[in-house]
Amino acid sequence: MDAFKPHLSGLAAYPYRKVEAAIKLDQNESPWDLPEDLKNLALERMRHAPWNRYPDMHAEGVRASVARFMNWPAEGIVVAPGSNFLILALAQAANRVLDTSPSFAFYEGAARVTGTLYTSMPLTPGFGLPVDGLVREMDQGAPGVVFVATPHAPTGAVFPVPDVARVAEKARERGWILAIDEAYCQFSGTDLRPLARGNPSVVILRTFSKAFGLGGVRAGFLLAVPDVAVKLQAMLPPFDVPVHTAAVLETVLESPGRAAEVGALLVAERERVLAGLGRHPTWRPHPSRANFFLVRTPDAEVAWRSLLSRGILVRRQDHLPGLTGCLRVSVGTPAQNDAFLKAAFEAVADPPAGAGLTDAARNRPAPDPTPR
Repeated sequence: MDAFKPHLSGLAAYPYRKVEAAIKLDQNESPWDLPEDLKNLALERMRHAPWNRYPDMHAEGVRASVARFMNWPAEGIVVAPGSNFLILALAQAANRVLDTSPSFAFYEGAARVTGTLYTSMPLTPGFGLPVDGLVREMDQGAPGVVFVATPHAPTGAVFPVPDVARVAEKARERGWILAIDEAYCQFSGTDLRPLARGNPSVVILRTFSKAFGLGGVRAGFLLAVPDVAVKLQAMLPPFDVPVHTAAVLETVLESPGRAAEVGALLVAERERVLAGLGRHPTWRPHPSRANFFLVRTPDAEVAWRSLLSRGILVRRQDHLPGLTGCLRVSVGTPAQNDAFLKAAFEAVADPPAGAGLTDAARNRPAPDPTPR
C-alpha cells in the first residue's frame, strides 16, 4: 500500500495467540485479583467523577500519587496506558535502539514500528549483561536509547549494579538514554532509582501489571529528569489515561503495601517451586529474581504440550537465542504451583514431541511475548 511508510510493509502483528487452560502461568501476571474492598473504593471514585468530561490532560492526579509513592518530582513522571506506550515513545524519539538478546520482544517491536535502527548484543554466559559489547556499540555512530531490564526478561536474572552503572555513565558521556526497565523489581528487592537521580541520561520504567495486579487495567509510568519527561510526554496523546484507569491507580497507590505483600508471597512461592524442580530427573530450572523462571527441558514442545494436556499453560522460549529447550513459567498461587510441580514430574513419562499429532497441530507456533 503506497499510502503507508515503506518500513511497515513487512511488519508482523503482535505475536500472541490465546490458549485456553485451567491454570494460566504464561504471562507473568499476578495470580491474585485486586481485593473487593479496593475494587469498591475505585468504583466509588469513578461514580463521583464526571464521565462526560475529558480526564486530566497528562494524568496530573495520578502523577501526584506516583510522586508521593516513589518520592520523585511530579514533573519528572510520565504516566501512560501501559509501559509499552512509553517504550514506543522512546523508540520513536531515538536515533537508534540498542538491546540485549534475548530480551523483552517489544523493545525490538517498537523499533520496527517506528522505523528506528535496531541492534542487539547477546547476553554473556550465565545470562550476564554484555557490558563491554554495549559500551563499545554506544561509542559508534549516533546516540540513541539502550534498554536494560533488571530483573531481566525472559531470564529472570538481576544484573549487578556496577554493570548497569557503567552503561549509565557511557550514556551520559555519549548522549544516549539508558532506559532501565524495572517491571519485576518488587520480586527482586532491587531499586535503581539512584542511578536516575544523579544522571539525566537514565530513565526508569515501572508497571502496574505485575505486583500491583492490574494487568487488565493497562498502566505504567516513567521516571526521568523533568526535561526528558516533558519531551516524552509531548509524544503521547493528550487525555490518554481515562477516568476509570485514574480511579483505580489512585486507589491502589493509597494502599501501596499490598504490592509489597504480593511480591513477598510470590518470592516465597518461587523459591519453593524452584527447590521442588531441583529434584526433577530431566528438567533444569534456572535461578530467577522475578515472578517467573526458566526451566530447561530435553524438548520444549513435548514439555509444553504435556503440561497443557494437564490443564497448565506456560510459555515456550526455545525459539530465542541461548534458550534451547526452555519454558518460562509464571509463579502462581500455592495450589497452582503444586499442580504445576505434579504435572512436571508426570511429564517425564510422556511420548516424544508430536507423537499422535496431526501435521497442523505439530507445526502450530508457540505463544509469544507478554505485554506490560
